[in-house]
Amino acid sequence: MKRFLAALLTWFAVLLVAFPLFWMISSALKPHAETFAIPPTLLPVNWTLEHFQVLVFETPFLRYFLNSLIVAALTTALVLVVAVLGAYSLVRFRYPGRRFMAQLTLFTYLLPAVVLLLPLYLLLAQLGLTNSLFGLVIAYTTFALPFSLWLLRSFIAAIPIDLEEAAMVDGASRMGAFRDVVLPQAVPGLISTALFTFILSWNEYLYALVFINRNDMKTLPPGVITMLQQNQNIEWSLLMAASVLMSIPVLISFSFLQSHLTHGFGAGAVKG
Repeated sequence: MKRFLAALLTWFAVLLVAFPLFWMISSALKPHAETFAIPPTLLPVNWTLEHFQVLVFETPFLRYFLNSLIVAALTTALVLVVAVLGAYSLVRFRYPGRRFMAQLTLFTYLLPAVVLLLPLYLLLAQLGLTNSLFGLVIAYTTFALPFSLWLLRSFIAAIPIDLEEAAMVDGASRMGAFRDVVLPQAVPGLISTALFTFILSWNEYLYALVFINRNDMKTLPPGVITMLQQNQNIEWSLLMAASVLMSIPVLISFSFLQSHLTHGFGAGAVKG
């Protein structure tokens, strides 16, 4: 009986969480008039793809989509390279202030992102990187890197150093042992870091809104809002269609890499 009640409660929670996603997809497939029908319908009576067609062919949605993809991919690549090298340094090398540096890195992640907004904007303005995708990449790296560094530090610490020493005894260099021994063992942690960074960069709104003013350089979150603000009335069906398309890359990535994500976060949680 207890197991049945637990399963029932779990399914209720799952349905409660999944209902907004279901309603978003359903609304995107309804004609505009049916969206506001009373009583509302859970499933579309007349299925339509007109909102997706309008979004793709009559708005700059694809431009925003490409910008978001570029920013998220570059940020993920940059964070991975810096985080894995920094984490390896913190774990395998001995130098003054190493432990304090690791703690300070985690502390910077605890700061609200809005605290860094003005200093980063002024810095990027002096460098001439406002209104550029590369400026957004730098900004996103600042608040994705601390957590990624901490996660990979914990994951690399769980890899036995004996494996590297054995490789170096066989003639491998330090970098060779790092490439051939550490990186393959750290794949779940790398995937977790990549997913975390990609999702964070893909969904971020505030920095993209403040740093980018040119319409052709906007990413999806502020770009979709700009699209909707051009009309006096909000096209809710168009908004739902945009939300569906925006969710696809994240859902696909998470679905295929979910096991690695759980493994990576779990390893980072239990290792110091």
